[in-house]
Amino acid sequence: MEPIIPHVTNETDPLKVVVLGLPHSLGGVPKLSETYDAKSYEAVNKGFYPRESDVIHEMNEVLAILQRYGVEVLRPAPLENYNQIFARDVGFTIDNTFFISNLIPDRALETDAFATSILPRIAQDHIERLPEEVHTEGGDILLYDDVLFVGTYLGSDYPDFKTARTNRYAIDYLRERFPRKHIVPLELRKHDQDPRKSVLHLDCAFQPISKGRALIYKEGFLHKKDVGLLEEVFGRDNLFAVTPEEAYYMNTNIFSLGPEAIISDQHFIRLNQFLRSAWGMTVEEAPYQEISKMGGLLRCSTMPLVRGAK
Repeated sequence: MEPIIPHVTNETDPLKVVVLGLPHSLGGVPKLSETYDAKSYEAVNKGFYPRESDVIHEMNEVLAILQRYGVEVLRPAPLENYNQIFARDVGFTIDNTFFISNLIPDRALETDAFATSILPRIAQDHIERLPEEVHTEGGDILLYDDVLFVGTYLGSDYPDFKTARTNRYAIDYLRERFPRKHIVPLELRKHDQDPRKSVLHLDCAFQPISKGRALIYKEGFLHKKDVGLLEEVFGRDNLFAVTPEEAYYMNTNIFSLGPEAIISDQHFIRLNQFLRSAWGMTVEEAPYQEISKMGGLLRCSTMPLVRGAK
């Protein structure tokens, strides 16, 4: 079997190889103290944390779409009684390098699962482990060819937030590692218990989904200047603004199959209608609201290894 040469330069080139998370053996409902994102905290606190059977059904629907599009789908090695839904954050590909993230301690075993299943499939000279002091996760890394958007939180109280995942060292590292790319840090609002006051990752507030177009949740950014910057890059007419209520249900966190086709949650009625009618996109719908109760949606559970022209 030929090793995979990772290749991802943006969010929207045709998808060829992807890692999809695992929905089995989630470990039941966590204790409130064991949650590490605001949506999971709310779901446990209010008693509507998803059932494993529903999570399996939703992820299988997405798997079927990926297979129908001819995408090679890899899965991490299964761990017993451990949540492995959100494959996006274990690592990420920039250009031709796969970077292994430094996950928060609550999720450390997910990296071990990749080490025995995914990493052996990747050409070893195309894998790098981030330095120990560099904290970032794939949900905060969005590629736009020569531009690299990075979700972050730079406040002095960074260590106090479980939902702060990308630190200042990550910004410095990426600027040094990719001197020819324009690194754009975007600060996000953080709160560990209230999902309406918190943005876990950048892809929960912003995502390019076709050439020159993107989704945005303006209220998710700490600074208006960051919203203004995105409006300059894309143009206001090329940004679909989701409402705070839509952001709560994670409308920005859909997943591109290619520049003209995406997978979206079937409940995102306004968004899906707009993408079809105004932007002429193919929208493949799947149910994903149960999975969203654990703090992520479609982009969070998928990690592209190869995107490229057909």
